[in-house]
Amino acid sequence: MKNLLKYIFPALIMSAMISCQDLNVPITTQLTPNVFPHDSLQFISASGQVYTALRGNLATEYFFQQCYSTDEGIMPARGGNWYDGGQNKEMHYHSWTKDNGYVNGNWTWLATIIGIANQTLSILGENEPEGAYKNTNLAEIRMVKAIAYFMLMDNYGNVPIVKEYGDLSQHPTVPRAEVFKYIEDEINACLPYLRTTTGKFTYGRPTVYTAQALLAKMYLNAEYYTGTERNNDCIAACDAIINSGKFKLASMADYLVMFYPSNGPTSPGSKDEFIFAIPFDATSVGNVGRSANYKARYDVPRSMGQVAAGAGYNYFKIPYTTGGPASTLPEYYAYFNDANDVRNKQWLTGLQYLPDGITPLTITTTKVGYDAITYPGDKTAYTFQLDLVPNITLRQSADLFDCGNDEVAWNMGYRNIKFYPDATSTSRNQNNDIPIFRYSDIILMKAEAIQRGGAETLGQSALSLVNMLRAQRTTTGDLGAVTLDDIYAERCREFAWEGWHRNDMIRFGKYEGTWGFKTDTDPNKRIFPIPTNAINVNRQLSQNPGY
Repeated sequence: MKNLLKYIFPALIMSAMISCQDLNVPITTQLTPNVFPHDSLQFISASGQVYTALRGNLATEYFFQQCYSTDEGIMPARGGNWYDGGQNKEMHYHSWTKDNGYVNGNWTWLATIIGIANQTLSILGENEPEGAYKNTNLAEIRMVKAIAYFMLMDNYGNVPIVKEYGDLSQHPTVPRAEVFKYIEDEINACLPYLRTTTGKFTYGRPTVYTAQALLAKMYLNAEYYTGTERNNDCIAACDAIINSGKFKLASMADYLVMFYPSNGPTSPGSKDEFIFAIPFDATSVGNVGRSANYKARYDVPRSMGQVAAGAGYNYFKIPYTTGGPASTLPEYYAYFNDANDVRNKQWLTGLQYLPDGITPLTITTTKVGYDAITYPGDKTAYTFQLDLVPNITLRQSADLFDCGNDEVAWNMGYRNIKFYPDATSTSRNQNNDIPIFRYSDIILMKAEAIQRGGAETLGQSALSLVNMLRAQRTTTGDLGAVTLDDIYAERCREFAWEGWHRNDMIRFGKYEGTWGFKTDTDPNKRIFPIPTNAINVNRQLSQNPGY
């Protein structure tokens, strides 16, 4: 998505993205009630900094933390590349500490969103003229803060609550159930002022349906978060979206299209399913560093990106090199077991061919370049067809989480290309918008809530809802019965690479399982430790159990 960023993510306020380890430390930007803002365009710009902050780590560090701590993904080193201080190894083995880079980076990112939101609410609350527009604008910003608090609560459990800008007191960690209640109250307070309009006008900004989707997600996980199940409340929130008639499931033809670089409020699939999405713009001045969408950099095998002549084939026509260190694991890919399911096409697996589907995609290297272990020092030319194999082998060093630096190593693991590589971008950054809430999630959340004991509504059962989704994803016939494991499998197929799998694994009781090289079964790992830097700044924070 491109043009919408000039409204939501204006470059003039990029300097507002300030690191903040402590939720109590006020975020300070050029925005002050004395100098800014005073007119409608400045109010829009002032609001934009909150959305810029939200984009932050979403496509990179936050996704890595949600994915690589599960069986969905793994990013091992290749000849030392991508070892990154062991943070990817720690995610896989569940051996992270309070000093892990992702653990620190994501706490800082979420704290920054909350701090900027509090500051913006304070300044706009004082300066923006009273009226319906102000009420809606402030409600949207509060919803962004609620989303950030939800992510913080989901990842870190007991966290401090800071409600006001300028509050310099050190706030202690609050029990998760109280954080849940705070977020729930914030959402319900926003609902009367949020828009019911969908489409380009509200794309990338929270609406009534964003609020209901977040409530549904919270209620579905409520028993884990608070000890009290809220399945019927989840169903009611889903029904509020279903009854609106504003959304529908993307067709089988549009499932993959809705994640393309051209996705957005008027594009096939995404215009039907996206309830709330984060727009990304590859050309935006502000869309750099951790605010970037670099999916292809991590997911496309290096021999299928821009490569030297004869060394491979630039299959996706992208004008940049790729590393492709990230892949899935066999345990997760096993859920893609229906040959008629369109969602299989989001994966690169096995022998690769040129776009004609007939000509093998070949790579020319040396024997040692192909397999340094079998052919050490042998520089005889060697040509082979690219073959992505399912298993990851730490054949160079288990301690360093390293597969090796030859073609055998680089071609380990099936790759996900749901967020299709962007051939229009002149950098590694992509234009693919990333959805937070989709309509298919509403359908499956309702099905799960019913299966867990909630009441059927609107003539819909767990079975009929699952079959409703499957009718748009596979030509295989309807299921005759449905279990929670069936719903879990459907979620694996539907939401691969969208950042929800850790949340799903915990709720379904699968996070203490074994996959890949991971054998840790400690339930304390369901939440991450509060980072050392945060505790050093705020001594009122209490570390999570097990850390």
